[in-house]
Amino acid sequence: MAKKETTKAANPTAAKQYTPGAANGAEVRNDGERWTLILVRELRHPPTMVWEALTDPAQLSEWAPFDVDRSLAAVGPVRISTVTMPTPQIFESTVKRAEAPRLLEYRWGGNDLRWELEPIGTGTRLTLWHTIDRRFISWGAAGWHICFDVLDRLLGGEPIGRLIGAEAIKFGGWQKLKAEYERQFGLERLE
Repeated sequence: MAKKETTKAANPTAAKQYTPGAANGAEVRNDGERWTLILVRELRHPPTMVWEALTDPAQLSEWAPFDVDRSLAAVGPVRISTVTMPTPQIFESTVKRAEAPRLLEYRWGGNDLRWELEPIGTGTRLTLWHTIDRRFISWGAAGWHICFDVLDRLLGGEPIGRLIGAEAIKFGGWQKLKAEYERQFGLERLE
């Protein structure tokens, strides 16, 4: 059933009408030179369905800011590539932990990503821990906020297609989110 819902074609009209909600569900932590962006989103879909979207290459290509050369559901090497650069950047990476359907950890570039899935009612509380360069915290928060919105719609059978990279930056909603996260995190003076 999850596969059928996620194979529906993206709706370009819905993508044009999409407006993100206010910046929320995020915090930033600093441990010396290491910065971690933490984003929490409650999704109306069960953990098994969210897990598939986090690990399956076909589903990742519908919402995530990267592509992968294999499923992320198993520990081991993986190639992760950016999708919106003039020339894709390919990172040789490693899935460190894959404990379906509750925990996924891997590296992307020089950053660690940890996804935690917690059942809540019939849905999932999804938490992303992303180590990130201090200069890009609000960018990352705005980008992941939009990715989570796209993910939620994809899983709900109403895909709007990826909204990432330069396309997201040109999008007025991204600019607004970035500014809101800068204020929320007190980063205006840092960036």
